[in-house]
Amino acid sequence: MNSKGNILIVATKNKGKVREFEHAFAPLGLTVKSMYDYPHLPDVVEDGATFAENAFKKSKAVGDALGIPVLADDSGLCVDALDGRPGVYSARFAGEDATDGENNLKLLSELERLKQGEDTDQPLLSTARFVCTLSLYDPVSKQELTAEGAVEGWITSEPSGAGGFGYDPLFYLSEHEKTMAELTLEEKQQISHRGTALRLLTAKLEKKLAAEGGLSQE
Repeated sequence: MNSKGNILIVATKNKGKVREFEHAFAPLGLTVKSMYDYPHLPDVVEDGATFAENAFKKSKAVGDALGIPVLADDSGLCVDALDGRPGVYSARFAGEDATDGENNLKLLSELERLKQGEDTDQPLLSTARFVCTLSLYDPVSKQELTAEGAVEGWITSEPSGAGGFGYDPLFYLSEHEKTMAELTLEEKQQISHRGTALRLLTAKLEKKLAAEGGLSQE
């Protein structure tokens, strides 16, 4: 975007997301920094109705505060049996300060409640999809790059796997016969919602970097 730097700021405090961003942007020679590197910045209230609204709100707010390009993502789990919930509320499904474990328990609880009275031991409770929207905003040029990705799967009744984060232990991929949490980071990046969105955004960013020389420096 308008500059010659090699720092990319990611507007998140989610360590799992930071690891995935570092992995994705390392081939471009970009060093990823997160909100842990800028503790003086206030949290951005994610009150948008869509993933795209929340992603842009975060990238613009932090970008304007720092005066350099900022990448933000908003992503979540949309479960068909729950009419698309938790959706944009995925990170706080069980409450504002809920842990991943608490959110997973809340999800299973809601789905098990729907099964009450049914004579079934089906381990796959509902079709679902992970959705991710990325927003890269440059406060100098006022330009935004966006990308979206999604992956289809099932919610399983038993968490499995120690990798990933969030709802990954419950998100079962039929074609891999594994949950997202059972994949390696490389495998996950190849098929995940965030991995897909990152590849699309990286392709756009490579063109920008080639044409303009880099990202804005601190």
